[in-house]
Amino acid sequence: MNVKKTAIVGMILIAALSRLIPHAPNFTAVGGMALFAGAVLAPTWLALLVPVSALLLSDLALGLHETMIPVYGAFILSVLLGQLFLKQKSVGRIGVVTLLSSVLFFVITNLGVWQLSGLYTHDAAGLAQCFTLAIPFFDNQVMGDLLSTGALFGLGYLLEKYPLFRSTQA
Repeated sequence: MNVKKTAIVGMILIAALSRLIPHAPNFTAVGGMALFAGAVLAPTWLALLVPVSALLLSDLALGLHETMIPVYGAFILSVLLGQLFLKQKSVGRIGVVTLLSSVLFFVITNLGVWQLSGLYTHDAAGLAQCFTLAIPFFDNQVMGDLLSTGALFGLGYLLEKYPLFRSTQA
């Protein structure tokens, strides 16, 4: 297996494992993996493979749920954000796109929970309640996304900068 394939498999396994080990709710590596995959992997289908595979693998262990479509959709959007905005990398740009990804995940998944879970009334009061109760999860999402995105892009920088880590295989 070449270095690129090994890295992709490793990213999928780490993202899946981050959902399976004990962790604070929404504090996982999936968001960071999605942004990083979007920024560095081509073609698009290959970048999308990372979060979708990680989610599916971990959902098979955790259990399938009614909000899978909005969750998967939000992470697919994160891959596309990585492709669109992170080809040119800077700490500021990565930070802003990571926060945008976290906000979009929060909005998309909570709209999904409000609409699909049956936990809330389908009116403005139910929507407000859903979003209000989700605020503590948002803090964890942002922290997990910033940590995993920073670690991945930092490691990527080191692998590009230092020849010791370079491989001749693509």
